[in-house]
Amino acid sequence: MDKIEKLIWTEDGIKSFEDVIQYISYDSPYYASDFAKKILLSIEKLNTFPQIGRLVPEYSNPDIRELIYQNYRIVYKINKNVIYLVLVIHGSHELPKII
Repeated sequence: MDKIEKLIWTEDGIKSFEDVIQYISYDSPYYASDFAKKILLSIEKLNTFPQIGRLVPEYSNPDIRELIYQNYRIVYKINKNVIYLVLVIHGSHELPKII
């Protein structure tokens, strides 16, 4: 695999991440901030280890993978030397049919 040159958040990825943080902040702004930092640290590992995430069972595409952090799924797509962060979603929610 080529070295990852870019890590890009898609619009859906940004919105879903912000929605999760906002939801957590209703109960605790502190934990929302802490959660956001830990998600971002998990994502940083993708620059060095892009295939660290497991294949997403709902899709039959080896380029679509996910990291699991607590009860959340961080779905990303590898396209050559670019990683697209496409979704942050609670594990109890159904993934969209198409990414």
